[in-house]
Amino acid sequence: MASTSTFRKETVMPVAAGMLYRWHARPGAFERLVPPWQQIRMVERHGSIREGDRTVLRMRLAPLAWTTWVAVHEGHEEGRAFCDVQSKGPFARFRHVHRFEDAPEGGSVLVDAIEWALPMGVLGRVLGGPRVRADLARAFAYRHAITRGDLAAHASLGSEARPLHVLVTGATGLVGSALVPFLTTGGHTVTRVVRGTPGAGEVAWDPATGPHDPDRWPRADALVHLAGENIAGRRWSARQRERLRASRVEATQRLLEGLARAGRLPPVLVSASAVGVYGDRGDEPLDEASAPGSGFLAELGQAWEASTRVAREAGTRTALLRLGVVLSPRGGALARLLPPARAGVLGPLGSGRQWMPWIALDDVLDVVLRALLDARVQGPVLAVAPGAVRQADLARTLGRVLGRPAFLPMPGWAARVAFGPMAREVLLAGQRCTPARLEALGHVFRFRELEPALRHLLGRAGPAPA
Repeated sequence: MASTSTFRKETVMPVAAGMLYRWHARPGAFERLVPPWQQIRMVERHGSIREGDRTVLRMRLAPLAWTTWVAVHEGHEEGRAFCDVQSKGPFARFRHVHRFEDAPEGGSVLVDAIEWALPMGVLGRVLGGPRVRADLARAFAYRHAITRGDLAAHASLGSEARPLHVLVTGATGLVGSALVPFLTTGGHTVTRVVRGTPGAGEVAWDPATGPHDPDRWPRADALVHLAGENIAGRRWSARQRERLRASRVEATQRLLEGLARAGRLPPVLVSASAVGVYGDRGDEPLDEASAPGSGFLAELGQAWEASTRVAREAGTRTALLRLGVVLSPRGGALARLLPPARAGVLGPLGSGRQWMPWIALDDVLDVVLRALLDARVQGPVLAVAPGAVRQADLARTLGRVLGRPAFLPMPGWAARVAFGPMAREVLLAGQRCTPARLEALGHVFRFRELEPALRHLLGRAGPAPA
């Protein structure tokens, strides 16, 4: 008989138990709760969290080793609890109870209680038990932090009481794939704007021609426009520069013009932009009132923002999010930095003194939510963390979080040889940005400083207090 172990984690949440339950019952809760260092993907979902509902997952156990995990829901108590039990998977037994309890001092308590057993009985428990317990502690620290942060963000803006229907382009990208479940768990409806043949909950567009059959698009409350080719995906040949421009400037203009002609332009537009609009500015402090700079990225950013003019002229409240370096191990700059950082060969790029205006992915989601719901948000908005760092500091901090050295430099000339003209404007340039408008609105950042953000994203606990 399998030897059973237990795990339990409780956290006070800033909302009533009913809202905590609804967050877990809505589409997207699973996607929001999967830690970014775990490779787990949804294969099938039958129902939600009610009695007899079922979820099928694919989970990576080791490089080149995947397994199927089937969980069946039982023990559902409306507004209070549900349970998922493994019917097929890597454990000999796995039973996870989710409970949502009112807290005496207000708010609620999230309780996750797990009973689990490994194959091979006592031997399996001795050999694998410590690893499983450590993995559970790491994963549920992340899950509870996400739940608490998401609920606090939605509650601060009265999000649940003002459900929106939101169109999202770039829904499969780094930000979009996190934004969709963030919005749906908050009670909003999302329609993905996709290329190709649309499925359920989707509409189609082509960046070269605009929306397909826009007369059939829903009359949405807002459009979040995140689509655009990866700036650092390829070397900047003349053709690639044109592709980058077309995917941002011409595509945005065609999308908005097509919606406007069909009478489907929503009253709110949140459109991506980037801090590259400022160019390389050294140590100059920058905020939304600062003038744009020079260079390819600066010119591209200005043209990208100008391409939303159709919406502004139609009376659509338009927020232009000047995104900094978005941090997530699932993609973008951090994903590219992790392999050399883990190998201990990450260090300064060029001088290392260039400013890196970063922002954690979860903070980007909160900024988008504010832009959707707060009528004061319009025009350029710097989506960057208050705690700006230099590139060498970022490398050292990442090395410290991973327990690796971070001192091996890459000279500027080597970066230019490896990456071409892109190196000068993406890797070796810097912008010392401050989120002045968000701060003036009283916006609360989950992560104001870099090290706590990296520890959260990578599941690395901080050093023990002295």
